[in-house]
This record gives sequence, structure tokens and C-alpha cells, in this order.
Amino acid sequence: MPNLEQLLQVPYVDSGLPYTIAPDESRVVFAWNKTGRWELWQTTNGKEPTPLSLKIDGAQFAPKFSPDGSRLAFALDLDGSESYHIAVHDFNTDTTTDLTPDILYAHQPNVSWSPDGQLLAVLSEAKGQFALYILPTDGGGEHMIRNIFHPCWDAVWSPDGLWIAVESEAAASDRSIHIVPVGRHKGKVYTTQLLWEGKALNAQHPAWSPDSKSLAFSAEVNEWHDIGVFNIESQEIHWVDQSAGDKTQPVWSRSGDGIGWIQAEGAKTSFKFQKRGGELHQIKIGDGCHSFPQFTSNEVVLLYEDVNRPSDLWKINLESGDATQLTKSLAELPGFALPEEVWYTGKDGVQVPALLYRGNGRQAVIDIHGGPNWHYSNLWSPMMSHMAAQGWTVLAPNYRGSTGYGKKWQNASRYDMGGVDTDDCAAGVKYLIDNGLAEKGKIAVTGRSHGGFLTMCCLTMYPHLFAGGSAVVPFLNWIKSHKNSREDLQHWNIENMGDPEENRELWISRSPYFFLDRVVAPVQMICGENDPRCPASESIDAHDKLKNLGKEVDLHLYKGEGHSFLMIENILDAETKRLEFLKKILNDEQ
Repeated sequence: MPNLEQLLQVPYVDSGLPYTIAPDESRVVFAWNKTGRWELWQTTNGKEPTPLSLKIDGAQFAPKFSPDGSRLAFALDLDGSESYHIAVHDFNTDTTTDLTPDILYAHQPNVSWSPDGQLLAVLSEAKGQFALYILPTDGGGEHMIRNIFHPCWDAVWSPDGLWIAVESEAAASDRSIHIVPVGRHKGKVYTTQLLWEGKALNAQHPAWSPDSKSLAFSAEVNEWHDIGVFNIESQEIHWVDQSAGDKTQPVWSRSGDGIGWIQAEGAKTSFKFQKRGGELHQIKIGDGCHSFPQFTSNEVVLLYEDVNRPSDLWKINLESGDATQLTKSLAELPGFALPEEVWYTGKDGVQVPALLYRGNGRQAVIDIHGGPNWHYSNLWSPMMSHMAAQGWTVLAPNYRGSTGYGKKWQNASRYDMGGVDTDDCAAGVKYLIDNGLAEKGKIAVTGRSHGGFLTMCCLTMYPHLFAGGSAVVPFLNWIKSHKNSREDLQHWNIENMGDPEENRELWISRSPYFFLDRVVAPVQMICGENDPRCPASESIDAHDKLKNLGKEVDLHLYKGEGHSFLMIENILDAETKRLEFLKKILNDEQ
């Protein structure tokens, strides 16, 4: 069985942002940390992948081929701050150009080419909020063409050049899609927002049909996200699949006569597709997670990962269902046991879903996911698998606020973050003890991002339940974190916790920083110097306050890192320190 250092050095293809397929289908370009750094790689006609070796500084993500395949746009993260630059590589001249050098603002990593390859649709924070801009590829400056007045995340140019579909944040954790006119239209044409029964749809993942007449998307109509298709001429929507489970990431076949999407079923996913008027088909590689599907002529390319396989590119033949691995991040599978999907009783009697890695019944760790709009599934999770492999039980709650269990569950923590979600995680302690999965006093808590925040909430709201806690890139003070955050992050805070002045009492009551005197167990905090989401100052302030209170606390600050660590040496050091801390508090005899 590989040790933790070996597991952490296993590379994986980036599954947080998309890869790209050349228009002639000859090659796929993707972000891979094969060398310990995030670089763009390519596989040509299914051959062994090779690095593009671009002569430019920064971590490289989200590549996108130009319409003629001669150039590649991508995002650059220079210091982990997610203040992305936009760059273009020309394959004919083998030159790479940063189109946005020396900027004092950020871009989102998602870009889209105009059909003539002269312009890029980008989402820039140049005027304080992520809005839609046009960026010439000849070195000219970008200019705003539409401000939706909500932070924007994705922009997709229609193949005919007449429209750009823009996905933006809306109420709570909802998203909206606006269709912005940009080409030469006859008469005056207005921006259209996707509506259903007169109300704005909670819609995401816009995808244009090849003829530009239809826009596919994923939207929540009742409890689940379903696949809809908007007709640009009639302005009507029809629904492709409205069954149980979330359906996301729609994609059109190259001919436009078929559509596919990712189907979520608890901790597992699959790929579904349907030709116009035909039967519905479902294929999968295994009981893990599929993402970012893209059609070629007779196959679908997608990313797949599970507890024994890191994220890699695969292709599946649509006729036979045969799967072929295009990248191989791990030569030999470690043989980790698949976690069980369980439900346990929350503090108020509600059943809480979770993944359970069974151990030997003595020590346990409650591992809390970030987001909060995300959920634990059958992913490659080397830290959790390693903890389970050495005998610890690991419980990974999908607390209220998580995705994957319907809209009501996802919105259940709105205006109560740090409250009901903390209760759900803490209730896992009783479940572990009652079922003989851990002993009292031998249960630790850890988590990343929002999971780090909830770790600190657990240690302040339920101080006597835990042997200790390790909070990775946490925030602890809603008021200070909000003040120091980007506008788009502030928008999310207000939508989910209310106005900071009107709801000041709530913001304070849900901020662990103000209750650190309650902590009785050892605390570890790990943070990145340039983190834009959970600023390092939060952990520094908490460390100093805990020290003054005489509490046991360790702080590890990583220079040049942000919310997601980019450098393998820092990932190794941080995760090793986290494991050592957990071993110390769980293995000490009490």
C-alpha cells in the first residue's frame, strides 16, 4: 500500500475546469500536474501525452482551442490568488502571449472564442465586478459589453457569432443565464434571461447547438436540476429529462442531432445521451464521478475518477460502450475500499447523508467538505483513503447546504451557516460511538475551506466532543472576511447570510473567532498567503488569540499559495503536518 507522500504525489488531470478538443478531433489539451506543477499537456490521436512546454510563468488552466485549431487560449494563475491572466498560444509560430499583463484585477478562467478567432469573450473584474468583456487577440485592450450586475462565471459564444450566453450568480446559491446579443442583428435586440413560468430560472452550464438555434442548459425546476433546451427563435423551452437526480453539464453531438449530460445518483454519476427522438442511453466507466463530457464523431470524451483512480481523461465508444483511458496518472491501483453511503440522525432528528470509511472501531475522523455547495462522492481522496487504510474510521457528512440531495437540502443552511450545518457534522460523533465505530475522546474533526470554517465551529460550539481539529484554509470571522473579500465573494455572503449590518448579531454568532475561549482541544490551522476566499489573516488572528488564551494551537502559513495550493512541495508538507497532528491527538492514551 503506498504511503501518504506517495499518494499525494500521484498526479491528476484538473477536474475543476474544462479541457479542450481540437476542431478536427486530432488532439486533446488539458491541465495536468504530472510534474508537480500545473501545465498544459496534449494527447494527439490517442498517443502518449506530451507537455506543451509553454514558455510562460504561472499555473496553466482551462485551455480552449480557437475555431480553426491554430491557437489556444488559457488561464494563468501567477501566485495562487486566482487573479487569472488570459494568455494565447499560437501553434504555427510556437509563441505564447499574456494578453493581460500587469493587470490589477482578476479574470475568471472561462473564456470563449468568437467564430472568426479574432476576439475572446472574457469575464473581467476590471470595474469591481465580474462582467462580460471583449478581448481582442491582437493585443488591443478589453472593453465591457454587458454588466449583468451580478458576478459572472462563464461565457459561451454562439457558433454564428450573434450571441454570448452568460452564467452569473443570482439569489442564494442559484445561477442565472442571460443571452447577450453581440453580432449584427436586424432591428433592436435585447438581452434575454432564461425564464420559466414567468420567473428567472436557476440555470447553469450553457451549451450552444452547432447551428446556434438552441441553447442547452441545466436548471432546477422542482427539486432537481434537469436538462432544458431554449429555442432562440421561439423563445420556448422544452425539457429533455426530468427524472430524479441532478443532471448537469449538457453537451451537443457534433452534428447537433443528439445531446448528453452527467447524471448524478448519490455518490455515483454516469453519462446519459439521447439522439433527437431516440431512446435514452446510459454509460459509465465505474461507480465514481464523471465530468466535462465532450462528443467527438462516434465517442464521448470525459473525465473520470473514483477512490482508486485519480481524475484522468477517458473516451467511451457510444455504440459498444468500450472505454479507453487517454491519460494514466496512476500505474497501479492501490486497492482502497469503496466508502459506504450511510444516513445518520441529526440533532433535530433529520437524517443526514454521509460517506463512511470503516476502521477498527477505536479512532475516527469527521472530515467536512468545503463549498458548501458541493458534496462528498466517490472521488479520489488520498487523505481520507490513507486514514482509513491505517485503521481509522472516516465519516464524511453531506450536511445541510450540500448539493446532490435536492434543492431543499441545499438551501437548508441559508442564513444559518455555521449553525445547522455544524449541528449535522457534530451529530456524526454520536453515530460513530453508538455504532461502535469509535470510542469517546478518540474522534477528531478536520475540513477544508467551508469545511475548515465548520471545523472551527465544531471546536467552539461542541468543544467536548472532539479530541482536536485541523482546519485547512478556514475563515473564522464573517465580518472581517467579508470586508476583505472580492465583490463576487461579498455578493455570495450577503445572499446566504443577509446584510452584514442588519444581520450583524447573526454574523457574529456564526463566527468562531468570537468564541475561541470555549476551545478545549488542540487546534491546527493551515493557510495560504494569497488566499482570496479565506484570507490568511483569519488564521493568524485566531492563532494569536488562542495563544493569548493559553490554548494549544499550531499555525502553518504557506508563502506564495492561495486557496488551492499549487506547488507539490507545499501540498506534501501541509498534508503531512495535518496527518501528524491527527495521529498525535488520536493515538495519545487518555
